[in-house]
Amino acid sequence: MEATPYLFFKGTCREAFETYAKVFGSPAPDLMTYANLPEADKAQMPDIPADAVMHGSMKIGESLVYGSDDMMGEFIPMAGCSMAATLPDEATTRAAFEALAEGGEVRMPLMPMFWTPLFGTLTDRFGIRWMVMAEGDQG
Repeated sequence: MEATPYLFFKGTCREAFETYAKVFGSPAPDLMTYANLPEADKAQMPDIPADAVMHGSMKIGESLVYGSDDMMGEFIPMAGCSMAATLPDEATTRAAFEALAEGGEVRMPLMPMFWTPLFGTLTDRFGIRWMVMAEGDQG
């Protein structure tokens, strides 16, 4: 059994997943757009852009992440949960945090904590909340 996070975006899923692939050194995401729908289904959704992401998947480390564009107008910015990323060292952690923070909002800057050499939180420019930390004990 697995639990996989499914992220929703306000029309920016492709850009977000491509950004995350760069930040985490992941393979290119697999993105299925509304253009891939059968013609009968597309005809029922004439106002949805063909390049909007209907379903996307990507790997971040060993984890799988799903996502899509919320084209039904129900998009609500992420609240009550965060994506947590643990990176192998302090330099990689700083680089990922800075890249995710670009255009977003740092909620807590990276700093040593009793359980990790570095920890920080932010909301990226796509509205996704992140907790970013370095592997290892604070020593």
